[in-house]
Amino acid sequence: MSDPQISSAAGSDESLLARYRAGEGPAFEILYVRHRQGLYRFLLGLSGKSELAEEVYQETWLSLIRSSSQPQGRANFRTWLYQIARNRLIDHWRKHGIHNPLHDSYDEQLHALSDEAADPEQLLSLSRDNQRLEAALQNLPADQREVFLLRVHGDLDLPQIATLTETPLETVKSRLRYAQQKLRRLLAEEVLT
Repeated sequence: MSDPQISSAAGSDESLLARYRAGEGPAFEILYVRHRQGLYRFLLGLSGKSELAEEVYQETWLSLIRSSSQPQGRANFRTWLYQIARNRLIDHWRKHGIHNPLHDSYDEQLHALSDEAADPEQLLSLSRDNQRLEAALQNLPADQREVFLLRVHGDLDLPQIATLTETPLETVKSRLRYAQQKLRRLLAEEVLT
């Protein structure tokens, strides 16, 4: 993920954004390093297509760069960034006439295999685990999958997810709980078969 020295020494995301807006370019670099992996994985998980995820990922960062606005209300930077990404993805779907995009299949691998894993058996095992997780995620309802991906890849807490998705907190809690239960069941069934 990110370098702990960069994370702790640089300050909060909000202060980094303010510093960037004041003309301090390196502050943006720190924000980018902190959020690039989770944001891309979130977009890949929702879109199911690496090309689309990459396009929306770039549009999200460009929107942040071009914007002079800041997170509003109780939203923190991370929630705000994921909201921008989500909105850009929804805009893309609307532009291309896709009416219910979150019900599209999730057909890309969720995690890239580790480049550091040199053992072929370990690579095969990681690949199988990844494929099992991908297949299990495909079986989740879209609203549960979205909450799960925001929690896992976005590292957002439940109130942040509720704000971002404009969903009541109790509904978000239920969706995450059901997603986790179903994933556990599906992954356990896979092992037994």
